[in-house]
Amino acid sequence: MAKKRPQTKAKRPQPTDGARAAGADGNFPVVGAREPCPCGSGRRYKACHGRAAAHAVTELVHRPFEGLPGECDWVALRELVPAATVELPLKDGLPDGVPSVTLATVLPMAWPALRREDGSVLLGLQNDTSSGDISRDLADTLRRALVADPGSPVQARRAPADGPRLQDLLDPEGAFEPMVHSGFEFWVPDPENAAPEVAASLERANSAAIPTVKLSGVDSAYWCETPEKNHLRWVMPHPEERLLDALARLHAAGRSSLGEGTRLVGSFRAHGLTVPVWDLPSGVGAEDVEKPAAEFAERLTAALATDAPLTADERRARGGLTNRQVTLS
Repeated sequence: MAKKRPQTKAKRPQPTDGARAAGADGNFPVVGAREPCPCGSGRRYKACHGRAAAHAVTELVHRPFEGLPGECDWVALRELVPAATVELPLKDGLPDGVPSVTLATVLPMAWPALRREDGSVLLGLQNDTSSGDISRDLADTLRRALVADPGSPVQARRAPADGPRLQDLLDPEGAFEPMVHSGFEFWVPDPENAAPEVAASLERANSAAIPTVKLSGVDSAYWCETPEKNHLRWVMPHPEERLLDALARLHAAGRSSLGEGTRLVGSFRAHGLTVPVWDLPSGVGAEDVEKPAAEFAERLTAALATDAPLTADERRARGGLTNRQVTLS
């Protein structure tokens, strides 16, 4: 149901010969786990600041985009959409020499970020990250990209455990308006005159992209086309248990479809949110589900407002939905 790519999970800490202590100033030297902690406590590093640092780096944040404008679309662009961009407004404004900051689903060579020749910044969203907090990893990459030399990519690294998160850097009042693309021409300023190797890379990437369209009538719903059938994948902000109850009520009443030949087939979890998925006939395009999706949103709002216990039929419908539920992240 989701686009095929290796899923990012919080990585377990691997034994190393050295680690950086997370002191108050963040500038402790690299020390071994069995060496005295540089804070002066007299204890070994692994039993002192090393314990807190390791925990901070590896703890999984289940909703890394919570609190950001457009949380549902952040999740969609991370997990569902092959090619899309969004302009990101910074809390403190753009630095001198940086005309724009743009979030991109993926960048060439899987770069975490790129500072273009004109100083603008592209931040890649779908990269693997080294900790359990995608927001902190992306914020670290963004900060480094803002001061990188123009014309250079930003390499991956482990973000400091006490570093800022996206929620600290981005304007909380700023709009988050994804632009879905049919291909990756946004990688280069002038794709028509790109070098042969760049043109070949673009052609390969474009051929692998699943056609995807963001619906305009409801929030965070994305139609996609596959060889066998089409799908609608809709990232929803509602608490999971309440949403599953509401979907079960509609499913048991025969009101969960998006029109003839369509079917609610289940849902998956991604970054703390639930994503219901519908199968659509291959002839049903994005424009064909705009009105049915808006009507479904009204039915769902009413079902979410219902507190009555589930009936036997509704419990069976809920069981069928949860049995087909998977977790992406």
